[in-house]
Amino acid sequence: MSGPYRIRGSVSLPEAELQWRFTRSSGPGGQHVNTSDSTAELRFDLARTEALPQVWKARALERLSGRLVDGVLVVRAGEHRSQWRNRETAAVRMAALLAEATAPPPRPRRKKKIPRGVNERRLRQKKQRGDLKRGRSGRDWT
Repeated sequence: MSGPYRIRGSVSLPEAELQWRFTRSSGPGGQHVNTSDSTAELRFDLARTEALPQVWKARALERLSGRLVDGVLVVRAGEHRSQWRNRETAAVRMAALLAEATAPPPRPRRKKKIPRGVNERRLRQKKQRGDLKRGRSGRDWT
């Protein structure tokens, strides 16, 4: 692997807490397919980890609750033919997933009052446009 995968800031995926499993990829592959375990499955125990700050951990557990199995986050990668590239892909996906799940919530939107002049100008322009279109026909629509 190419080193620690950063989640955000100085926090990265701890190599000691990652569990790898390799299986044979599905689909066609010729003579090579029955001999190599190229699909990579990466497991990260999110419920028991100490690598993430408590606030991030709670946020991630809440947001990823549909993907977790007993508090463990699982990512599979099998689109490449080599195990090494599938390992890289799985680790990058895991880091991206955790970065998105631990991100702070967006700031609440503050409602702003539309100025009266803006509203009047918009209505005046709509009226002018309607009059222009009405004037295109040969009939008198008054």
